[in-house]
Amino acid sequence: MKAQRIAVSILFFTNGFTYANWASRLPELQNLLSINNTQLGSLLFVLACGALFAMPFTGWLAHRFGSANVIKLSGISVCTFVAILAISQDFVLEGAIFFFLGISNGAMDVAMNEQAVLVERDYKKSIMSSFHAFWSIGMALGAGSGAIYSRFDAPLSTHLFSIAIVGFILVLFSAGKLKVTPINPVFGDGSRFVLPTKAIVPLGVVAFCGMLAEGSVIDWSAIYMNKVVGESETMGAIAFGSFGAAMMIGRISGDYLTHNLGKKKLLIYDALLAIFGLAIVISFVSPITTLIGFFLAGFGLSTVVPIIYTTAGNTPGVSPSVGIAMASTIGYAGFFVGPPTIGYLADVYGLRVGFIFTLALLVIMMVLILRKNFSR
Repeated sequence: MKAQRIAVSILFFTNGFTYANWASRLPELQNLLSINNTQLGSLLFVLACGALFAMPFTGWLAHRFGSANVIKLSGISVCTFVAILAISQDFVLEGAIFFFLGISNGAMDVAMNEQAVLVERDYKKSIMSSFHAFWSIGMALGAGSGAIYSRFDAPLSTHLFSIAIVGFILVLFSAGKLKVTPINPVFGDGSRFVLPTKAIVPLGVVAFCGMLAEGSVIDWSAIYMNKVVGESETMGAIAFGSFGAAMMIGRISGDYLTHNLGKKKLLIYDALLAIFGLAIVISFVSPITTLIGFFLAGFGLSTVVPIIYTTAGNTPGVSPSVGIAMASTIGYAGFFVGPPTIGYLADVYGLRVGFIFTLALLVIMMVLILRKNFSR
């Protein structure tokens, strides 16, 4: 069990690390492509479209071919598309790369969360947050890596290619140590697409609001610090890192907090802290308050997705891969709606107004959590 837990943790780390490296340098990618906020938002929209396209089918793929095989293929694909993300200045070609990166990342997300649920079952206690903590550790270190590459003016293509090599090695090392899942040629009624069940929908909607906020800060925090606060691109990467560090700290302590507070109470505290943190970012435009606000928002959002995924993955009558695929498809629509919407609002009204949209969704998330019953 220990080897499997380590392997799954490494995969979560790798996914977060590769994602953060390119996301932390979005200002430079935007300059390289000579595009405005709306066009950048469109690329992020296409990325989310790819993930949403893949997620509903990943449960079937994991059931048919085994989640370990899905992880290996999707993980290698993620690294490949990260490596070529900055090789072209053609907007249409870049859109295609973002789309396939989204497909790869969406499939990897569902499959590795299924592995996390299966390992958690073997441990017979809550450890889901620890896996997501490794994703956040990867995010924090990836943001730091991005800041260092940016500080020394490293070409973006060189940066991302080197990060992709690291990702390849980690994925291949981990894939052979994963828990073997049953491979079945027949899946349910034989269909490859499964609609969310009544029990999963409320979980998915909470995930939607939380992931919308998470994706919005991940994709726009560096640009907010750079364009709104007026700081350097290096400080933009640090702002991104502040959010990632808070996510890491929150998820490291998440299993302990879940055990002692219960799912619902912790989710209420999560929502309050995220609302407060983002309100600080919007209300006070300075480097210090921006870093503090993103940090508080990150800590608040840190355990929302782990709680939703572990609940969905243990829903009676639903296999882990299918439950997670259902919830993550709805939730990942937050990435689909949030970042591009902020890009459109930013070009018309400014990026601060864009974050007000995110704040409103956090309030809705709070209402949904108060109305939903969660088992302790």
